[in-house]
Amino acid sequence: MRWEGRRQSSNIQDMRGTRSRRTSGYSTRPRVRIPSGGRTVRAGGGGIGTIVILVVLFFALRSCGIDPLEILAGGGSDPFGQMVPQTQTSAPTGTTRNDETTQFVATVLAETEDVWGGIFESNGKNYPEPVLVLFDGQISSACGFASAASGPFYCPNDSKLYLDVSFFDELSRRFKASGDFAQAYVVAHEVGHHVQNIIGVLPQFNKMRRTMSQAEANAMSVRVELQADCFAGIWGHFTAQKGLLETGDLQEALNAATQIGDDAIQRRTQGYVVPESFNHGTSEQRREWFNRGFQSGKLSDCDTFNNPV
Repeated sequence: MRWEGRRQSSNIQDMRGTRSRRTSGYSTRPRVRIPSGGRTVRAGGGGIGTIVILVVLFFALRSCGIDPLEILAGGGSDPFGQMVPQTQTSAPTGTTRNDETTQFVATVLAETEDVWGGIFESNGKNYPEPVLVLFDGQISSACGFASAASGPFYCPNDSKLYLDVSFFDELSRRFKASGDFAQAYVVAHEVGHHVQNIIGVLPQFNKMRRTMSQAEANAMSVRVELQADCFAGIWGHFTAQKGLLETGDLQEALNAATQIGDDAIQRRTQGYVVPESFNHGTSEQRREWFNRGFQSGKLSDCDTFNNPV
């Protein structure tokens, strides 16, 4: 990926080297994350043409008396009208390191800001940019305490992305998914969850899951995660249009999606798979939905709630 010399986002909060005090144990408030493979993962809550719609949570719309088929056809109310109020976040603080990894992450975040900012602007809306928090070891977020073993995650309560950059080493070493575009996919997936939070997908899912069985919540979580993969693919689509991708970059992202599929992780960690426990999607599903967004660049092709996954 040709990222050197490009704009870097200022929405970086570098908490590395600081001690995060754990005050109240693990929170039950949901966060949405890339699985690290250390254990079975619990479900969270991962040139611009004219964009007609934003995909919204199918069953949530039905429960609100809104016909999602009408929205998907391009009619009905403005889908951006379902935006949820954003929690005010503090400005990035501290001194951000200027190492190559930090520069890379800041550049990828800036590229996501450009893509999603353009998509929102084409619909007459502003894109509230997320803050990306860099940490090492452990961190206390608005979604509770987390450690590096949790993997990268998005917290809808403060609209922040959390990343211990050592995960990139684990991605290459443990998951055999090397390359800068594989790393960019991780960031873009979590930004995809931020987009879902803005348009109402995550709030509705987190509300609905309270009345769901574990199996139902897992099945819905898979659809949420696959949509975030598809949204990451949309970012990749427009990044490719800018001429920033190099030979093999797409395969790096597809390989990363394959390696962090629920089935691949379970085979690697326990030697067998338990399909009913899947909550991020299989390797094939994750690869397919990222590639779908990458090939089309259309939000309408990321409707994981009204199509077979």
